[in-house]
Amino acid sequence: MLRTLRQRITLTDIVIWIIGLAIAGVVIFGTIRTLELHLYTGGGWIDLTIKGLALGGVYALIAMGYTMVYGILKMINFAHSEIFMSGPFTAVFVALGLSNSGFLDRQPVIALIIITLVSAAVSMVFAILLERICYRPLRTAPRLVPLITAIGASFFLQYMFRGLFGSQSRGYPTINALRGAWTFFGIQVFKVHAVVIISAIVMMLVLYAIVQWTKIGKAMRAVSEDKEAAELMGIDVDRIIVFTFALGGASAGIAGILYVILFPIVNFYMGFFPGIKAFTAAVLGGIGNVPGAFLGSILLGLLESLGPNLFLTGLNIPSPSQLKDAIAFIVLVLILIFRPTGILGERIAQDKA
Repeated sequence: MLRTLRQRITLTDIVIWIIGLAIAGVVIFGTIRTLELHLYTGGGWIDLTIKGLALGGVYALIAMGYTMVYGILKMINFAHSEIFMSGPFTAVFVALGLSNSGFLDRQPVIALIIITLVSAAVSMVFAILLERICYRPLRTAPRLVPLITAIGASFFLQYMFRGLFGSQSRGYPTINALRGAWTFFGIQVFKVHAVVIISAIVMMLVLYAIVQWTKIGKAMRAVSEDKEAAELMGIDVDRIIVFTFALGGASAGIAGILYVILFPIVNFYMGFFPGIKAFTAAVLGGIGNVPGAFLGSILLGLLESLGPNLFLTGLNIPSPSQLKDAIAFIVLVLILIFRPTGILGERIAQDKA
């Protein structure tokens, strides 16, 4: 038994576990120190939690694109971050036009719907073009080829928007209707956070209902299981794949508007960090698993919001909130090392077995 254990456990495994335990020790020690110092009130922790839920909702809508495409094509669409960027970057001109005309202040709900529809439509069109031009000809190629193509398409879209609209950042107009806060059960919630959380939950329920309870959703799951068998049963595989990209693109476009409600600045590289974090969330929950994408996104949003203040403040690290991106990448590395199947991925794999 000891010989078998020695054969299975390598020096690399030991080093990885030591690093993991060291990180866990730092997190636990920092958390205890922060709580002992009482630097934040209960209201402060609630505000951070609500902010984390809002961020998690945005990441969930972006992660849906990653997880649905992976579920069907078994590839990571790294150009999805630029699909996310294309919608709000284009819709900013519509938003500025509506603001200058005064329509945004007179009819904020209708104006937001128009801006969201424009963003979703633009992202959906670019997602469909990406599938048709870049990925469909490579469908039977080795898996590394579409991956490299996705990275190239990402750079192409990024610098195409830079060339068309310039490298400067553009600000979304302020929506006066979303200023201030609402009170729920004695808890004050900023209107922007409440709108983002509610919108994200509604969109996730809609997407989940489409995948689980519609005819085309059943076809998507059939193609995900076995493309050849699905085609023999009369399912138009190309149509299902296009629909998957379109659905993921529209979801990313809506997520882009929710993101600029929280951070009202757009530029040609705005998709990089949210895209990487959404991919992290998809891996955390279990890539290819719709509920896993939502769960992983919420957890990552909470970690990004609460983590720097909870883990690092007690260690006397100046400006811990500046390290929120580092926490997201550390989570990605640790998940890939210790649980590459994600939180729900292994359970589903066992059920299928």
